Amino acid sequence: MLGVGSMGGAILTGLRAPEVQIVRPIAVTTKSAASAAKFAGAADVTAAATDDDAAANRRAVAGAGLVVLGVKPWLIVDTAREIADALAPGAIVVSVAAGVSTAAIEAVLPAGVAVVRAMPNTPSHIGLGVTGIAAGATADDAQLELVRRLFETVGSVLVVPEEQINAVGAVSGSGPAHVFLFVEEMIAAAERLGFDAAAARELVRQTVLGSIELMRTTGEDPAQLRRNVTSPNGTTERSVAVLQEGAWGELFDRAFAANIRRSEELQGS
Repeated sequence: MLGVGSMGGAILTGLRAPEVQIVRPIAVTTKSAASAAKFAGAADVTAAATDDDAAANRRAVAGAGLVVLGVKPWLIVDTAREIADALAPGAIVVSVAAGVSTAAIEAVLPAGVAVVRAMPNTPSHIGLGVTGIAAGATADDAQLELVRRLFETVGSVLVVPEEQINAVGAVSGSGPAHVFLFVEEMIAAAERLGFDAAAARELVRQTVLGSIELMRTTGEDPAQLRRNVTSPNGTTERSVAVLQEGAWGELFDRAFAANIRRSEELQGS
């Protein structure tokens, strides 16, 4: 794993869970020695810093069957080019970067190396992530299946065509930020109703957690769960009506469209 930022770190956390059965240690590179030092003494991870060792990335991928590129999007192609001749024949290179096509990565790698794009999200930290994966032109079904199994260690996986991977990023990759913003705004509104900060946080956080768990355990459609709370001509009906007047559907369409446009801009840069 080259780079362990937000997404890479989430994947690594999930992979290090004791119940996950993979070949260890996981070879990791970070930019700084301070970041690499966090893994000192770990039996399941070997870490090196690229600031201190220019050959760290190449050494990390030597002999690896699967390589995860967790660096920033603008570094993906350069990093792939850097490790190209150190990759084992038949290796699978997985990019978790938004806006970088498999074709751009394939162009700098040798024949026989497969490329797969993945779009995980940060709940992978606790094994509750969802990851969209898309095969490049060089990846066969068996290689895609291996990548699927990798990301199933940190949550659920959806296989999509590459033209949908930016949309996966908009819905689930960025989705936790949208959920957290919703929670922030509910807490702020509760405080404006006169609750102190601690009480507002408790009311909102437990309401959101309980609602999500109710949806998970019952398996019911969220629209039905909403109707179950909404008595005709009752208080919930009034507040839901106000929210619906805010055109949430249109707002989400615009938000997702802006997210996808940014991915496309990154791809073209």
